[in-house]
Amino acid sequence: MKKELSKSAGPIGVFDSGYGGLTILDQIKQTMPEYDYIYLGDNARTPYGTRSFEIVYEFTLQAVNKLFEMGCQLVILACNTASAKALRSIQINDLPGIDPNRRVLGVIRPTVECIGDITHSRHVGVLATSGTIKSQSYPLEIHKLYPDIVVSGEACPMWVPLVENQEYDSPGADYFVKKHLDSLLTKDPEIDTIILGCTHYPLLLSKINKYLPKGIKVISQGEYVATSLKSYLRRHPEMDGLCTKNGSCKFLTTESEIKFSDSASTFLNTEIVVERVVIE
Repeated sequence: MKKELSKSAGPIGVFDSGYGGLTILDQIKQTMPEYDYIYLGDNARTPYGTRSFEIVYEFTLQAVNKLFEMGCQLVILACNTASAKALRSIQINDLPGIDPNRRVLGVIRPTVECIGDITHSRHVGVLATSGTIKSQSYPLEIHKLYPDIVVSGEACPMWVPLVENQEYDSPGADYFVKKHLDSLLTKDPEIDTIILGCTHYPLLLSKINKYLPKGIKVISQGEYVATSLKSYLRRHPEMDGLCTKNGSCKFLTTESEIKFSDSASTFLNTEIVVERVVIE
């Protein structure tokens, strides 16, 4: 039976398949500290990066519906894989039937919008999970705005496990970071701008900068997504009015609360209280 959704104002929902979206949430909270937030991590079913389009869409829609049931009128998919594989279908096919006044936004478009002003060579690289690279979402979105930009992608399947196992600063991480940077720049030596197309990757930034040639700009998504969201709410006062503003933040996980809390400290540098939920 379909649950009746509340029409009243609620927190902004932030969803990710795991922990990486916490880097996005952190930047959003710094930019817009007055708003209320609910973060939902589907840690029991992570990673999404290697899953099929159909499964990512199914899981993401379940998570979005859960956040809607908890009062969110606006949900941010702080996950590149979900943004790549599920966002458009949810926006076009599901939202009109669920509630045409609610909104689901992703992280790819805000990241792409800034590229035109940053690259001088018009050659851009994307480092991401296998799923995001295979989806071609970044080249497609970039070419909608900047048809002249050449885009090369590199899948980095080991980078998320390195971060989630807190090995991102270890000597072992150097091999995998250098390997994929070398591979990307071999594909296109003219690249002068690289997008980190996964929310885990900012934790590898010191290693990335270590092995990148000087003069290459690295785009980390958090600040661009936060700025874009603030601008969106300014341009849509009707949605802004549906977002409560008490400065609170709630954390939910589909896995163990203790496990999530321990790992989340890697991304947020603070202790948090977590609640386990079931989504279906």
